[in-house]
Amino acid sequence: MTEDSRGDGGGGAVPSGSDPIPPFPDCDETIERLYVYLDGELTEDRRAAIQRHLDLCGPCVDAFGFEAELRRVIANRCRDHVPESLVERVAAALSRERDLQGN
Repeated sequence: MTEDSRGDGGGGAVPSGSDPIPPFPDCDETIERLYVYLDGELTEDRRAAIQRHLDLCGPCVDAFGFEAELRRVIANRCRDHVPESLVERVAAALSRERDLQGN
């Protein structure tokens, strides 16, 4: 099903002289796109559509808050020093995996 055929009410008339606004995303789409939203990898229009949904949907904004906080905690915890032996083991494991996949 395409975004325009979903019937979620977001594809209404476009005011003359303005760019079309993406359809209002449903909760499933919003949750699915939280990571790319947090990473800033959406187009400006898609980001605005997700933001409109978050502004109006308590459960989705709660999920967004959780994911955003989780990323902050992980980022802060990842500042710890990683032993060189662990870095070498991970690099070797990745290299073996690439070799197995033929890349």
